[in-house]
Amino acid sequence: MAHDPGRIPGIDPSAAPSGTGCAECTAGGGWWFHLRRCAECGHIGCCDSSPEQHATRHARDTGHPFLTSFEPGEDWFWNVETEQYYEGPPLPPPSAHPDSQPVPGPEGRVPADWQRQLN
Repeated sequence: MAHDPGRIPGIDPSAAPSGTGCAECTAGGGWWFHLRRCAECGHIGCCDSSPEQHATRHARDTGHPFLTSFEPGEDWFWNVETEQYYEGPPLPPPSAHPDSQPVPGPEGRVPADWQRQLN
């Protein structure tokens, strides 16, 4: 297979998002502040301000270095290894969680003192 000079290692422009919320928080009954998307496999995890920081943990555990925002109106890429922002290609929709989904979320699981629990 020929090397695609436009391809950024660690970003797969065909990887669809894994869902609309943090996969681990959803499975475990947790909550998140903001969401991040793995640019290599589409895994949705919670941001580093969230109590569990699943997105960065996923990036480090899998060696998938690029995260992108999964928040409406944001389109940046962050490299966990270099700790730098990057520009990247468009990824398959959706590019963010539904506008109807509250921040923090998910609805019904966010504790009253959520602000005190942020990192």
